[in-house]
Amino acid sequence: MSTKSRLNHAFRHALTLPLCANSKYVLISDCHRGAGNSSDNLLKNQHLYFAALKHYYQKGFSYIELGDGDELWENRCIKDIIEIHSNIFWLFSLFHREKRLYMIYGNHDIVKQKRNYSRKNLSSYFCTDRQCEMPLLPDITFYEGILLCPVKNPNEPIYLTHGHQASTLNSTLWPLSRFLVRYLWHPLENFGIQDPTSAAKNYSVKTNCEKRLSQWAEENHRILITGHTHRPVLPEEPSYYYNTGSCVHPRCITCIEIENYSLTLVKWTMSTKADNTLYVAREVLSGPVSIYNGI
Repeated sequence: MSTKSRLNHAFRHALTLPLCANSKYVLISDCHRGAGNSSDNLLKNQHLYFAALKHYYQKGFSYIELGDGDELWENRCIKDIIEIHSNIFWLFSLFHREKRLYMIYGNHDIVKQKRNYSRKNLSSYFCTDRQCEMPLLPDITFYEGILLCPVKNPNEPIYLTHGHQASTLNSTLWPLSRFLVRYLWHPLENFGIQDPTSAAKNYSVKTNCEKRLSQWAEENHRILITGHTHRPVLPEEPSYYYNTGSCVHPRCITCIEIENYSLTLVKWTMSTKADNTLYVAREVLSGPVSIYNGI
């Protein structure tokens, strides 16, 4: 299958969500939550991520994760990830209870596409405080694509997916890629050798993926927002292709906020006040850009 075919397939049975003037969505991708070891790429930014998540929950945003939320190529069991990042999954449960949590799977957590995966692994967790099983994300569904349909312009939805469809190795051949990551590149990473096939770590692979995604968006005249490459994209000029970036950048996480029919690229990082007190800061990198401005 070509990139075009894979992307078309991703949106064929996509979940449709309404987008109106009062809608508030935050799009976050590539958290790569791990098992708390040296390969857990979120560890260095876990406090930034939790602070951002708490902010969006309190401000009434709906959370949409654009894939690779959990690192399930290097780790086999999501239960270990839930235990290590229990504060994050606790917040997820609050979002989910209020129907404000939507999940897309990427290549690194593609096993979530299995029909019974969420029921077997995410329905409940063991609460150490109460010493019993408690609801976690009962009946959560993982999608390959989601459409945000503007109420005033329902024929021009925003297309959301992870973006791994632009790579044959990470889509059609994902079992081979997982094998190589788990048994070859993961051990070599400890010696400083990066995976040359990764869109996040190889510049040419990253650029080629973005070209394919952008080409699909332009040819179909559709706004496409992805993750996968870990490189945030939100140009000020009219565009069809945007990227949330990731939560594993050095010293920061990035995401895209959708509010008042506009997109804003945001960075969360540690900053200092005049008295040298540390705090988690929200910084606008680009935008707000009107969704349909000039397109």
